[in-house]
Amino acid sequence: MGIAETALRTLFIGMGATLIMDASSFVQARVLGLASLDYGLVGRWLGYMLQGRFRHASIMAAPPVRNERLMGWVFHYITGVVFAMVLIGARGPAWICDPSLAPALVVGLVSVIAPFFIMQPALGFGIAGSKTKAPWMVRRRSVSAHLTFGVGLFVAAWLLMLLFPASFCQS
Repeated sequence: MGIAETALRTLFIGMGATLIMDASSFVQARVLGLASLDYGLVGRWLGYMLQGRFRHASIMAAPPVRNERLMGWVFHYITGVVFAMVLIGARGPAWICDPSLAPALVVGLVSVIAPFFIMQPALGFGIAGSKTKAPWMVRRRSVSAHLTFGVGLFVAAWLLMLLFPASFCQS
């Protein structure tokens, strides 16, 4: 199996899954009026990390940092690629040849650990959004978004194989 081809496919699967998650969030915002996470706040958090500050009482009260929206969105897509790497690392490159939904959903569900226990507490929202006005709604929406990401991993891998079969799958 070609390492370069596997890496490139992993990159596209992670970005594709993240795009699918974002498309779902966009539709929910337009149809249901559900606002999604402002990735500018994630970029603000990253900007303050570069200055040595990792936790905030409220990231929304912190002054904006330069290019925070761009940093947040780039980080969001990098994170999607990292979780695609987790999936393909756990299942092996053969998963790329014959993607299945269950492992992708498991990775999507496991990926919610990052916002629940790292990002949300660091932004001042508490563990699993416990300091927000509606913690269970925050949790439900986070789990839903990350399960959508899991579906996206499967769909992106399936579409990639359909449109551009991997050379290493032929053997």
